Amino acid sequence: MPDRPSDRRTAAQQVKLAVGRLDSFSTLPGVGVQLFSRLLQSQLSPSALADIIESDPALAAKMLSLIGRRDSSLTKERFSLRQALEMLTTDEVRDAALSVKVAQPRDPEEGLRTGLVLHSLAVACCAKGIAEEIALPEMSPEMAYWAGLLHEIGKLALLETMPKSLARIVDEAESAGECSCTIEQKHLGIEHATIGKHLAQRWRLPKPVILAVWLHHSDTVTISREIPEASIAVIVQLADSIARQSGIGRSGSFDSPESVEPLAAYLGIDVEHLQEIHQHLLSAVEEKSRILGLDLPGTASDYAEAVHTAAARLARQHAELSEENRRLQSAASHLDFASEFLNGLSSTMTAIDIAEDFAVRWQKFYQTGRVCLYLVPQEMEETLEAVVVENLSQSRIVFLSVSDGVPVVPRAISNSFAILNAYDDISWLFEQLDVDFDVNRTKMVPLISSGRAVGVIAFELHYPGDDKLFEDRFRTSASIAAVVLDMALAQQGHQDFAERFVRLISKPKEIVTPAPRIEEKQGARTHRADDSLNALAEMAAGAAHELNNPLAVISGRAQLLAEAQNDKETKEILNQIYENAREASGIIEDLMSFAEPPKPRAAITNVRKMLDEAVQLTSRKTSRENLDIHIETDEGVESVFVDSAQIVSALANVISNAVESYNDQLGPVEITVELVESGQRVKLTIKDRGCGMDAETLNKAAQPFFSAKTAGRKRGMGLAYAARFIQINKGTLTIASVPGNGTTAVIHLPCK
Repeated sequence: MPDRPSDRRTAAQQVKLAVGRLDSFSTLPGVGVQLFSRLLQSQLSPSALADIIESDPALAAKMLSLIGRRDSSLTKERFSLRQALEMLTTDEVRDAALSVKVAQPRDPEEGLRTGLVLHSLAVACCAKGIAEEIALPEMSPEMAYWAGLLHEIGKLALLETMPKSLARIVDEAESAGECSCTIEQKHLGIEHATIGKHLAQRWRLPKPVILAVWLHHSDTVTISREIPEASIAVIVQLADSIARQSGIGRSGSFDSPESVEPLAAYLGIDVEHLQEIHQHLLSAVEEKSRILGLDLPGTASDYAEAVHTAAARLARQHAELSEENRRLQSAASHLDFASEFLNGLSSTMTAIDIAEDFAVRWQKFYQTGRVCLYLVPQEMEETLEAVVVENLSQSRIVFLSVSDGVPVVPRAISNSFAILNAYDDISWLFEQLDVDFDVNRTKMVPLISSGRAVGVIAFELHYPGDDKLFEDRFRTSASIAAVVLDMALAQQGHQDFAERFVRLISKPKEIVTPAPRIEEKQGARTHRADDSLNALAEMAAGAAHELNNPLAVISGRAQLLAEAQNDKETKEILNQIYENAREASGIIEDLMSFAEPPKPRAAITNVRKMLDEAVQLTSRKTSRENLDIHIETDEGVESVFVDSAQIVSALANVISNAVESYNDQLGPVEITVELVESGQRVKLTIKDRGCGMDAETLNKAAQPFFSAKTAGRKRGMGLAYAARFIQINKGTLTIASVPGNGTTAVIHLPCK
């Protein structure tokens, strides 16, 4: 089980990578029999498959994805599958249906798959009935049905990619009587609702379906009050509770279903109507099961016969098509490298997907040997994502460790383009790869966007002397990829923030911050650094939702337009838009780093050395030299047991406030250090004689984004970060202040 946040993030990345490769789920053998029997009909129309597609999550997801990719307007709230199918050709529908795999008969996980399908059918039928009763103008009963049918695609994805792990998770959830989300988060670092959301976005499923998949285990009523379109998640959550109470199928969760009363009250549906829906639910699911052939005996032999017949006919068609394909290929022309790359992009592709596509095209276009493209990891990350392309465009994605003390991007290309010999600067990368790059022929170039490298691509150049000849072409191609990757990374970051914020507001009981102690001092007002995480999470969730996609679009489009603009004034305006969008993104990042700071790495730390480092950092933060700071340390005070980097940062923020309390002058700051509590803790007192604070200012001093300064102030996170870092290091912070007579901050830190 992953212990550290970085371990859980790595595990979650690997799960998302595995699931991200899925094009469809496997369907049950009985469904395969029904499907093949209809596909072999001589006069096949797309609508002839509608009743099977409407009853099977795997086929439904595949068709909705196909429809969404063809025309996203077809998957709006007022949507009819049968009408949409008639807009597709028979070949398109047939090919999509045949691309859905069929699980092997008597597969060990067949029971779990059958249980999930039956549960999904029950939720779908129930959700449709609820939508018919409440008659929301923005939500059709058919769309509610699709949301219910596909709400468990995250579990179906886990069943497809890691069936044994999911089976163990379900068994553990049953044994503990818990929701499978809890067990999934513990073992995989991510729960099936988030997995399903990513997959639904990739497959371009309708937005109401995406919201239901993502939020059906959250506090849907609270979220939908702020985001009305999320009401579909309330419907699905209510339908899920009724389906679980009915005992139809197997959801894989064994906690108590959500209470139906508050959900029904929010939707405005009375209990009598819910009881009617409940009474007819079993018969509705049985009808769908008969369509899928789930109640037929001898499924295995029927499936084998159907496959044999279908394969024979398809083989004949394939021979005819192969000949035609060879003729067409000889007449086809290739687009240039940039056009191919840009036209192949999709808004649902992740940064590593884009990197893989670019690396493969790079090898093909420039006729290079082996290629490795890696993305620059975010700060504090211990792993990086990389793509390796070997001969014949065989690519794979790998995770590599970041080496301590070695820059991920060589300084020579960290913010400007150049062609370097790869082995001179990134030998650490090749030591971790199981690919033998040619030392003498491997070159590297940066992917520069906004004056910084977002990635690096290393490649074998068959004729090393040609690197200067191709430099301009390398620069142009790398620049295009860098801008696209920068946009994708920014969007991924916003999505991660949004998902983490939803978890914060959905489970506030898990966020507990002990409040620092208050010490009363005569003649002074004292302040306790209040736990503001709950209010912060509520505010930040709304901000992340509203700013997530717009910020990514604004910053990305503004940058692209600025780079293509020749008019100086227009270019300056576009750059201002881009910089302000990045500033807004920085606010979200500050919120997130405050709410979930890195876990402290406590160690024995010399107190005097820590204070000296804090004073040096204060000088840099305040841009003032020769600070008037006096430090007095009692005998016997040697060390504390804390994360040195975090506490130095906290102390520097407190001392900076003391220095700046004298406005534009330099005034004395007195720091005393003593042992207290029988030598168990160290007490640091930081005192100034500056302007002090009144009661209102003192009460808000440690709140995020609060600052007593007006024009030109910074974000006001200094004391907020200080209080947070001290708190997570098992310390306390008390601030006392008298207006016009200075401020005293008292910090207690553990000795062990």
